[in-house]
Amino acid sequence: MTDRPKTPHLDRISSPADLRRMDDNSLSQVADELRAETISAVSETGGHLGAGLGVVELTVALHAVFDTPRDRLIWDVSHQCYPHKILTGRRDRIRTLRKKDGLSGFTKRSESPYDPFGAAHSSTSISAALGFTVARDLGGAPDPALGDAIAVIGDGAMSAGMAYEAMNNAGHLGKRMFVILNDNEMSIAPPVGAMSSYLSRLYAGAPFQELKAAAKGAVSMLPTPFQQGARRARDLLKHSVIGGTLFEELGFSYLGPIDGHDMEQLLPVLRTVRARATGPVLIHVITKKGKGYSPAENAADRGHATAKFDVLSGKQSKAKSNAPSYTSVFAKSLVEEAARDDRVCAVTAAMPDGTGLNLFAERYPSRCFDVGIAEQHGVTFSAGLAAGGMKPFCAIYSTFLQRGYDQVVHDVALQRLPVRFAIDRAGLVGADGATHAGAFDTAYLSNLPGFVVMAAADEAELKHMVATAAAHDSGPIAFRFPRGEGTGVEMPERGEVLEIGKGRMIREGKGVALLNFGARLKEVEEAVEALDARGINPTVADARFAKPLDRELILDLARDHDALITIEEGSIGGFGSHVAQLLAEEGVFDTGLKFRSMVLPDIFIDQASPRDMYAVAGLNAEDIEAKVLSVIGVEQIGKRA
Repeated sequence: MTDRPKTPHLDRISSPADLRRMDDNSLSQVADELRAETISAVSETGGHLGAGLGVVELTVALHAVFDTPRDRLIWDVSHQCYPHKILTGRRDRIRTLRKKDGLSGFTKRSESPYDPFGAAHSSTSISAALGFTVARDLGGAPDPALGDAIAVIGDGAMSAGMAYEAMNNAGHLGKRMFVILNDNEMSIAPPVGAMSSYLSRLYAGAPFQELKAAAKGAVSMLPTPFQQGARRARDLLKHSVIGGTLFEELGFSYLGPIDGHDMEQLLPVLRTVRARATGPVLIHVITKKGKGYSPAENAADRGHATAKFDVLSGKQSKAKSNAPSYTSVFAKSLVEEAARDDRVCAVTAAMPDGTGLNLFAERYPSRCFDVGIAEQHGVTFSAGLAAGGMKPFCAIYSTFLQRGYDQVVHDVALQRLPVRFAIDRAGLVGADGATHAGAFDTAYLSNLPGFVVMAAADEAELKHMVATAAAHDSGPIAFRFPRGEGTGVEMPERGEVLEIGKGRMIREGKGVALLNFGARLKEVEEAVEALDARGINPTVADARFAKPLDRELILDLARDHDALITIEEGSIGGFGSHVAQLLAEEGVFDTGLKFRSMVLPDIFIDQASPRDMYAVAGLNAEDIEAKVLSVIGVEQIGKRA
């Protein structure tokens, strides 16, 4: 363990109330020590580093000026909340971040009154802040009374339509609330689109560099000595850069940009707007992701997500892979398909690295599109590409695709457009916890008419499914695959186009049939080894498809066995439910077949190691073994270690 930093000023902070008793010089010292403490903690736990380092001064200033938790501080995405957690009574647990029974890596209402609204997906903060504001004015929580609501949203999150819907509503209502636009010129990936260009133009010119905190609009809120300079800045902006701002058109008073790492700018501006604001105010703050830690500042992703690392060198201690990651297999397979067919193109919603599409973009830049944090647009954009004769692969994490579900239904499925959905992070994901778990995609896609839904049992199967999706032109098709490395199977030289709706037999046995869907096959096979040692020889099949089902395979398994168990890493209502529906319609249950469906339980599972999370879910090898023994009536003496 590295030596922990000396933090004499931070040691005096048990809650934000202690900050409000400090002078400004001491607050600057707290910020320096908070940065060192954040680096030290994340070096031990891993996690989102760069985003938190970029808002250290802003975090201190907000808690020092506003009366939290009475004033609701809402962090958008909230992966930048580690410094906030340290200041709000959780410093003694900060080295449990993202661990089993430890602190969440995001804000969480059940964790602290200083986390008034949970998050992990982007662009929700302004809507939530407006909700708190209206609740305050309607007397929704008189004890304790609600104060102001402050949303802190990044420039990447501001690219999503939901943020503008909220701002439009807030500007119309005209109620006092605050939006801090944390503009670090970078979300997870380099920013794309018109919003980033607009923000860049706002502060790129010489007038801003000279005036530092040029204020466009809201001039009357500033202390008298600053008003003349602010008016000059406003006039310079109006005549030399842009005629008015989008934010003011939406009904917000706009203030900024100001240096988000300069406490001498942050504190007076925040104090002034808190004292004088009567309506919605947007404060434009310029920060630097990874600020104050050179390994993060110099990284391509500014230290977005790190493993444990050495503080002095920044070197991360990542485990060596025994097999390629599923994401890399998908990316390389897609590049191969694109080489064979110039109609293959790719779409991502601000996650080119996370989905592996950075590799595709390097090879085929004109056919790769990063639409920003805009999953809804990404889905419909893909639908338009498909309608125009292209073969779009829309690569989105399972948990993020939920945000574009109406578009999946209305714009893709209803029109039977051949959009190929590559669904990464299917299943439980470990340290990111419930917010990022890919639990529901099988259920929410398999109920749509005309959809083909596949799940890869291993990395070779994933390669086949990429080829299958590329060849499928008669409607929408999706394939899901988990986070992390594959199982180490031998890889085919080229992906094989699978017959739609046909599974495969893995081994033939008797008595009990195990029907796998997705990446639990390795655990199924491990369970079968243990059952073989007991003299129990189950049949194992891999469904490959949740829709259309392989009716012949399923009905044969049901006819030839006393019990049938489905296994999937998805929610209730998914593959197992579709199998049960088929068996019921065919009258199979009347024959006395014992049927069980192993799925993720009807709970949200908190962060832990993937194995621990699957233990909670009851989907590890020993759980599958126990289920078989239970179904056939064999008493279990004790669980395997």
